[in-house]
Amino acid sequence: MNEDLWPTEIRLSADRHVLNVAFEDGSRFALPAEYLRVSSPSAEVQGHSPLERKVIGGKRAVAILAVEPVGNYAVKLGFDDMHDTGIFVWNYLHTLGREYETRWNTYLAELAERGLDRDTARQASAKSGGGCGSGSCGCH
Repeated sequence: MNEDLWPTEIRLSADRHVLNVAFEDGSRFALPAEYLRVSSPSAEVQGHSPLERKVIGGKRAVAILAVEPVGNYAVKLGFDDMHDTGIFVWNYLHTLGREYETRWNTYLAELAERGLDRDTARQASAKSGGGCGSGSCGCH
């Protein structure tokens, strides 16, 4: 993947549930807020290693409240569940769009494996089934 891939448009839908992103390579993606929230690159979601990654349920209705530029390399998304620590660099947004179907199906399978669902706000880590402990992710 090209390290210098740039977005040409970033637009939040009127209902705040879809982030539309277009890139200079001609690709366009409509990224659901729920998908972005559960895929957040923040340490709160991803942990500090693959074993610490959390699978978060209960985010079906989450909305994006803010899309803030971070330098010229990323956007920071603020969600209505108060999660706002993920910085989405351009390449990660492009990867999320390009791999949406595979990643979404993996997420749904992980929810099922852990007895979680898209409507109930609980969270399990990939390793231990524990919560994040911060209170800001909606699991408390």
